Amino acid sequence: MIERNFMNFTLIYPKWEKLDRQTPFILPPHGPVVFAAALPDDVQVEFIDENIQEIDFDRTADFVGISVMLTAQIKRGWEIAARLRAKGVKVIFGGIATMLHAEETQQHADSVFLGEAEGRMDQVFDDFRKGKLQKVYDYMRDLPPIESVGTACRGILNREAYNYRGVQMVDLVHASRGCRFNCYPCAVRFLGGRSFRPRPIDKVLEEMAGINNTRLFIVDNSLAQDKQWEIDLFREMIPLKKKWCCHPIENDDQVLDLAAQAGAWFVYQAIFDTSDFIRDRIKRYHDYGIAVEGSILLGLDYHTEDYIKKLIDFLLNVDLDMAEFTVLTPFPHTKTFDDLHDAKRIFSYDWNDYTCGKVVFQPKELTPEKLQELYYYAWDKFYEEEPQNYKMFKLLKKVMDKEKADGTYKPRVRRTADRERKFDEKKP
Repeated sequence: MIERNFMNFTLIYPKWEKLDRQTPFILPPHGPVVFAAALPDDVQVEFIDENIQEIDFDRTADFVGISVMLTAQIKRGWEIAARLRAKGVKVIFGGIATMLHAEETQQHADSVFLGEAEGRMDQVFDDFRKGKLQKVYDYMRDLPPIESVGTACRGILNREAYNYRGVQMVDLVHASRGCRFNCYPCAVRFLGGRSFRPRPIDKVLEEMAGINNTRLFIVDNSLAQDKQWEIDLFREMIPLKKKWCCHPIENDDQVLDLAAQAGAWFVYQAIFDTSDFIRDRIKRYHDYGIAVEGSILLGLDYHTEDYIKKLIDFLLNVDLDMAEFTVLTPFPHTKTFDDLHDAKRIFSYDWNDYTCGKVVFQPKELTPEKLQELYYYAWDKFYEEEPQNYKMFKLLKKVMDKEKADGTYKPRVRRTADRERKFDEKKP
């Protein structure tokens, strides 16, 4: 048996610009910890999240990976790669944004990995060791068996760095991959096809139970994909006593009841009009004690100034718990991009502008300036009576009360909170 030396592999998650109205805390990224779990056993990983720590470009590593989730991260990833490659370090890119910008990224990398990593990394690292690293590893249409997806490697995270004022932020976990829906602004069809791939429930439960955090974010595109699967999953989650948020849940009494019993805290719900359907959808969540954070997209072709202002009034009227406003953004490989690009309505292809908070195209019924103005109006108007931090505190208090009731509550870390408060006071 041939002994193999351990390889030092640095995994970097580039910084990105948060929306200037978003809450200031940083969540632990999900893509890097899932990727790290797929690496060979003889690879030692150092993880750097540039959103919370600086990159030491003088430190040596055998090999560097850059994990890029967001389009707004991609150019920073290229900058990091350029500095490392100038020192002779080999760099491989992966992640969602790498897949969306594959051709461009090939110009800035020694290698680009496309697709899901499970079962693929042994080959990549063998090639690296032999000096035969391929320019592209394309598994976009060759998805690994969903059963091969193991527990994410959260041990690479600096956990304390993801506390905010002493409160531990949610840990991210996924119960499925893929999505059978085909939403207009989404690239899921390109990334993985319109197929729903649920993980074995026992593996999901094992992973959730092993996370040293009572608060989770189930990051699946939507849980409302298969009613029986939701019922089975939520029923099995009840004994875990976790509190969690997610994207939409099936609008069904049995599903909602089991979700509430299983610890559903709040749901991100897309709100696309002022219909009774949306009003009822929010009420149904509330009836089961589940809060709702609305995800509101501004800049669709039927959006006028009057329509957007009436939409904000509607959100205030339906007692929405939180709201997050974004500007329609034409990400590559979406129907939005194809339509706006073909119509020559996109005026910025600077990926740093693709934050979902900047207008990069010509709206149909508004000027770009007016849409940008209405975007800020939406944030300010919705949080005018109750500031965002107060609404968030109310959400947090509800979950703390539930945790105290079932004996899972953990007080915040005062030392961390005091340190963060002093840091905030020093900011200009």
